[in-house]
Amino acid sequence: MEIIPAIDLKDKKAVRLTKGLMDSAKIYSNDVVDLAKKFEDMGANWLHLVDLNGAFEGEPKNFDQIENIRKNSSLKIEVGGGIRDEESIKRYLDIGVNRVILGSIAVKNIDFVKEMAKKYPIVIGIDAKDGYVAVEGWAKSSKIKATTLAKEYAKSKVEAIICTDVSKDGTMSGVNIDFTLAIKNASNIFTIASGGVRDIKDIKKLLEAKIDGVIVGKAFYEGTLDLKEAFRLAK
Repeated sequence: MEIIPAIDLKDKKAVRLTKGLMDSAKIYSNDVVDLAKKFEDMGANWLHLVDLNGAFEGEPKNFDQIENIRKNSSLKIEVGGGIRDEESIKRYLDIGVNRVILGSIAVKNIDFVKEMAKKYPIVIGIDAKDGYVAVEGWAKSSKIKATTLAKEYAKSKVEAIICTDVSKDGTMSGVNIDFTLAIKNASNIFTIASGGVRDIKDIKKLLEAKIDGVIVGKAFYEGTLDLKEAFRLAK
């Protein structure tokens, strides 16, 4: 299982939100490059970066910070948040980002995302509230079931799906494993769980369920998860 530590960027700082609400942002670090290096030293292979400002405003807003992390880290990096056109995808890949996460656009323009996945390393984010896809930085819910959307990408070139139960995100109340498995079964694509990790017990449950990957954020920042131990177990 791939454990992917997360840095969510808001106004150039590393923050975490609760249930995707921007006014719930708690600042954890002003030095995001140093934070990335810490994850690397602990044994991470990948880093999950989200431009929160970009997610809400519909275009990249923390590009310089992301570029700075890329220049100062040998981690593989995936980036999401406000990426809704080919130009933005290419801009990130040109600075050395390894793959790009498409969220809202993956709901609104499936054909476009499938075309992009033929040309570039693309991951899609499927975020759900009560089983229905959430968009626009989770500010809105659509009328599309998350599993229905996952099926749309079943035979595409998309590299992975990151699925988030928004009700779990930032709560450290346990991962929605059933939801993650439902997305994997619907898509037959490498599926990464996101939201709800609290401690090493959650990592063990994910490993038992044979989940492909998991994103870890608040549990690390709040000190409830020993990330080094998690990396050791997941090897």
